[in-house]
Amino acid sequence: MEALKIAVLVSGSGTNLQAIIDAIANDGLPVEIVRVVSSRPDAFGIQRAQDAGIPVTVLNRTIYQDREAADQMIVDACKDAGAEYLVMAGYMRMLTPVVLNAFPDHVLNLHPALLPSFKGAHAIDDAFNAGVKVTGVTVHLANEEYDKGPIVAQRAVVVEESYTVDDLEARIHEVEHVLYPEVLRIIAEGRMEVTPERKVRIS
Repeated sequence: MEALKIAVLVSGSGTNLQAIIDAIANDGLPVEIVRVVSSRPDAFGIQRAQDAGIPVTVLNRTIYQDREAADQMIVDACKDAGAEYLVMAGYMRMLTPVVLNAFPDHVLNLHPALLPSFKGAHAIDDAFNAGVKVTGVTVHLANEEYDKGPIVAQRAVVVEESYTVDDLEARIHEVEHVLYPEVLRIIAEGRMEVTPERKVRIS
């Protein structure tokens, strides 16, 4: 089976990028990371990519002053690398239609809650402060509405009574590092489709 070619978009430490790199190396995940794009020049995800021999495109705050132009740079870099899917892994900027239209239904995002609950950038804190007993992780297709694209997969996380918010965050990340490679395997094996009703079906 030919490997699914992906580009990974990061903004920070890149732990989900590392989880994908490790799954490729250790678990036979049929995926090739052909490009990493970082929205920040100081993101540790850059070092992770370089250590794995993956080409990196680094953007910065000045470039993002024109969001559409910045997103066109992302499209050009990822298309040139042969990416079939874009995988947002802690990428903290909302993508414009420049990217979404270039990769229709081929942009994945990871959210640290069970959407549609606890949207936004503070989902873990919000869930913890709400006192919920169960939260989780969602992988969804990105669209022009924040955290509202078709849901691909979800995994629940029980909020133990003893948890601090840091404990919950650590547990969420553990689940992310398993779920994201699982979803990529499903896609690489051709087992995901988007129905006309904008639902994701997995066979």
